[in-house]
Amino acid sequence: MGRRPGFFVVVLLLLGAGQAAAGVRVEGVRMWPAPDNTRLVFDLSGPVEHRVFTLRNPDRLVIDLEDTRLARPVPRFDFGPSLLRGIRHAPRGGGALRVVLDLKRPVRPKSFVLRPNREYGHRLVIDLHDSRAVPRKPAPVRHAPRPDRPRELVIAIDPGHGGEDPGAIGRRGTREKDVVLAVARRLKRLIDAEYGMRAVLIRTGDYYVGLRKRVARARAHRADLLVSLHADAFRKASASGSSVYILADRGASSEAARWLAENENSADLIGGVSLEDKDDLLKLVLVDMLKNSTIEDSHDIARQILAQLGKVNPLHKRRVEQAGFRVLTAPDVPSVLVEMAFISNPREERRLRDPRHQARIARALLKGIRSYFHRHPPEGTLLAVRPRRHVISRGDTLSGIASRYRVSVRALRTANNLKGDVLRVGKVLRIPYGDG
Repeated sequence: MGRRPGFFVVVLLLLGAGQAAAGVRVEGVRMWPAPDNTRLVFDLSGPVEHRVFTLRNPDRLVIDLEDTRLARPVPRFDFGPSLLRGIRHAPRGGGALRVVLDLKRPVRPKSFVLRPNREYGHRLVIDLHDSRAVPRKPAPVRHAPRPDRPRELVIAIDPGHGGEDPGAIGRRGTREKDVVLAVARRLKRLIDAEYGMRAVLIRTGDYYVGLRKRVARARAHRADLLVSLHADAFRKASASGSSVYILADRGASSEAARWLAENENSADLIGGVSLEDKDDLLKLVLVDMLKNSTIEDSHDIARQILAQLGKVNPLHKRRVEQAGFRVLTAPDVPSVLVEMAFISNPREERRLRDPRHQARIARALLKGIRSYFHRHPPEGTLLAVRPRRHVISRGDTLSGIASRYRVSVRALRTANNLKGDVLRVGKVLRIPYGDG
């Protein structure tokens, strides 16, 4: 039986439709606003060719994606904390897709594509940096303070991962990036309440910071210690306990340490920065660290933290571990990486989700940090000088004492853990050196 000519026309039309549908699909759009930049991530069904250019009056960024279509609508974002006013899109000739970002002010754009990893498929990443923000060069950590004004001890707290990098994920869906940020915020509040100490967060919200940038930020803050917080996973769900790491000059000290180091370092691939060193910079940094006391200080601090963590959680290893974590490579800032627990362990995952256990971990970290620095205060810090004291007499008021010593009432309350203005005759007040 012969086929009618129309049959071939239908087949050709169907083939054409299949080829047209074979283009790249945008399967999702995610936005991560940070204090000085905004990141957009387009989740794609395959690799894409793209072009990016800016327009002025008003400020816009145009993204053209070849042979691409939207698989679902763009989410309704809260543009308040971002550099964006809105997102528009429309099909272009030849099957292309044009996306227009309406900007609040001029930006320095950067775009790159990422190949699939364990968590995501193909992605196009658009980073928008505020043109008005001038990058700060890290200042040397060790500096001579004013002799009449000792400085506060600065602790940089680094919540690992963030943004499109969730870190490890437990069986109940607990994301490492959320747990470590929660503990970091608790630890910051505790440190800020300590006399002579101040904490800074490397990231303050749900956004990604590159590993090298984390180190640079700690140095820019002239930190006396960098504490990087994690809650990682392992191949076996039975792996459990807390660990504390410092930088290793060569390799790692155990199979688990090598595996964890490999996974932490891969975060920079997720963040869009290649980890492949094409020069000997890292080797020079490591040699420099070995020549000074940074690693030795890191080890001593890590031992104090590990001892305190062991009081609130089982220990994975009873000694300080060493591994090649990139976030520990600051040549002049003692640095430790704390694996609070294994999020891949169901029991430990439940505890990590518990705010009360998060508070216990934060207190243990504070005790370890405080124990070391009270014994070994850096020169020129408030902890290194003999504190001024005032014995309360009849008629003294908090505001009067503050005025006499030229400090604020808030600083007096903080230094002495005072909740109100009631003073007891004979009580000794610690007088801080200024307001920090």
